Amino acid sequence: MVADQTFRHQRFADATLITPDDVALVSRIWTPKGAGPWPTLLMRQPYGRAIASTVTLPHPLWWTDQDFAVVVQDVRGQGSSEGTFQGFGQEAADTAATLTWLRKRPECNGRIGLYGLSYQGLTQLLAPADCPAPDCLAPAMCGLAEREHWSCEGGAHWWHLGLGWGLQLAALQAQRHNDSVVWNEIQSALVDGRYLREGIGLLQRHDPKGMALRWLQQPADQAEGWTLHRPTEAWLRKPMLLIGGWWDPHLRGLLDLLKMARSSGGNPELHIGPATHLQWWPETNQLLLDFFNQHLKSPPNHSKDKTAEIRLWDQGDATWSRQIGNECSSACWHLSSQGLACLDLTDGQLLDAAIPGSGTCVIVHDPWRPAPAIGGHLSPTAGPCDRRIVDQRSDVAAFSSEPLQTALQLCGRPLLKLKVSADQPAFDLCAALSRLPADRDEVQQLSTGVLRVRRSMDTEYGHITLEMQPLFVSFQPGDRLRLSLAGASWPAIGVNPGDGEQRFGPPNSDCRVITLYLQLDEATLQMAPLLVPQDG
Repeated sequence: MVADQTFRHQRFADATLITPDDVALVSRIWTPKGAGPWPTLLMRQPYGRAIASTVTLPHPLWWTDQDFAVVVQDVRGQGSSEGTFQGFGQEAADTAATLTWLRKRPECNGRIGLYGLSYQGLTQLLAPADCPAPDCLAPAMCGLAEREHWSCEGGAHWWHLGLGWGLQLAALQAQRHNDSVVWNEIQSALVDGRYLREGIGLLQRHDPKGMALRWLQQPADQAEGWTLHRPTEAWLRKPMLLIGGWWDPHLRGLLDLLKMARSSGGNPELHIGPATHLQWWPETNQLLLDFFNQHLKSPPNHSKDKTAEIRLWDQGDATWSRQIGNECSSACWHLSSQGLACLDLTDGQLLDAAIPGSGTCVIVHDPWRPAPAIGGHLSPTAGPCDRRIVDQRSDVAAFSSEPLQTALQLCGRPLLKLKVSADQPAFDLCAALSRLPADRDEVQQLSTGVLRVRRSMDTEYGHITLEMQPLFVSFQPGDRLRLSLAGASWPAIGVNPGDGEQRFGPPNSDCRVITLYLQLDEATLQMAPLLVPQDG
């Protein structure tokens, strides 16, 4: 132990382990008052051990007040740890070395829980097959597939998020090498928004071998070459607490992790609440505390209970509800327009399933003024929002239902199926689902989704399926539902140039005007289950 210090009568210090390949990994250890050892919480992260994910989680001193020791480690090549940072692929072996080291520490009583979100969530799940599992895990807001859960949606790269995260990691590397010029260059680009145009160049200059740049350079619409991480079944069967948010980009990854754990015999607990990636609801602290008290302080419980319920926050009435995960709202709508859905908010209609859809709709995407992404899970302003102004744009088609006669509850993954063609070899279709409450003039955005399509010029209307972010929402009598469609979602995804090549990014002079033709007679909007079926 080094750098021993005292604060609020609590003891914390830095400690180093040497891995089998002779790399020093540095951790900070906080301990409660009195004599140990104690049950121990471990977080492995790339952002600096002193921060300890306090952007969302309680400071380690709060955990020591609850009689846990806390260990926060700088992963290989980050912070004070030696080696070269290579992203997720490096973590399995270092997880095993860290757990072996931790079990021998005098602070640890042998009972270990793993916690953290995002990168720190996935580090909990990566270990060699022969590595003994911890007592419990609490991976929040993460996933296992580098394409679907970390960098792409609907065949398009996350633009704002991918660049922002990659540049953060590049700036941390510059700080590590005492390069204030590069750090300032990256930080100023992020603050003033230039990263949306200059981000690829910054990554190529300052982190050319980084994981984020590699993702952005891989085709988003092809599975080949992408990594899917597979935790061992023994780890997936351990007690697990999953925390997700309706406006978090990793929500689908968390749901797929739940499915994988269940198929391995695990029994995870899942809470999806009113949260973005970095803004959580206050009760999560108590959820984590109750979970770790149960599994690190009580006698181990090896009984197999029934599958844990899923606890969902209702986006409509702001209450909590319990589910088992395979429910699916049966409601279905058809689309209709007289051709003015982009200009007249009363023209586009969402029709009850008993009424057939009809008509066509033309959307013209002009790259000079691409339709913006607001709110939701991929935009720079993630979270709930009122999208009235966006829906009034002439490049956004809006389809609204009649006021509901009875209450309605939607649960699952919204799926839009329709026939679309375009006058260019490639196009994007971007959707938003909203609630129009009866008692106020708002368009409360609930869910968004994107789909990137490439096809030959001579193809007639092609059937597409666009999946939106999962949701759970109650509607009251008098409320209306609205589906909004556009040809862009900037800067959630890069602007499609329309030429069919894999070149996407900010608007530029090579981007083409793209005209989308929507055939509505067979269009449907319906809900798929919250959890994808095992064979899905």
